[in-house]
Amino acid sequence: MSSNYLLAMYHKVLKWPFGRQLFARMFASKAPYFKTIKPLITELRPNYCELTFAKRKAVHNHIGTVHAIALCNGLEMAMGALAEASIPRHLRWIPKGMTVNYTAKADSDIRIVAQTPADIWQEGDINVAVAGYRADGKAVIEGHITIYVSKKPERSNSTSDKP
Repeated sequence: MSSNYLLAMYHKVLKWPFGRQLFARMFASKAPYFKTIKPLITELRPNYCELTFAKRKAVHNHIGTVHAIALCNGLEMAMGALAEASIPRHLRWIPKGMTVNYTAKADSDIRIVAQTPADIWQEGDINVAVAGYRADGKAVIEGHITIYVSKKPERSNSTSDKP
């Protein structure tokens, strides 16, 4: 069992009926806009996250394809799950920027992948590779999300401050 809280929860919930769906809902509730795409995390491990979401009317644009913000929501959710499942305990992260290119029409269900090398977790800027694919495997969006990684502040364990 993993010592990472998110991976431990993921593996625990996978044993339950509809575990993937439950986990995805729990994780999506961290940022309510994630719920708008109704994602399903299909794979989560250190330095890798894959999720899917359906092409449905609620994520369509004016031409009937998946809209850009729905794609970016998927990218950000996959990156966030990857970061939480991968970052060493003494570090924390925050998103800093996103650069994407739309490479094809998103005219089917979408599969999102976020990945990093295992040795990347150190203080400073980190680029997480992100991409989205339609059902035929063609990339519809590619890019990276830059996160800033810093040390967690020291927690005071002193009781001398208490009266």
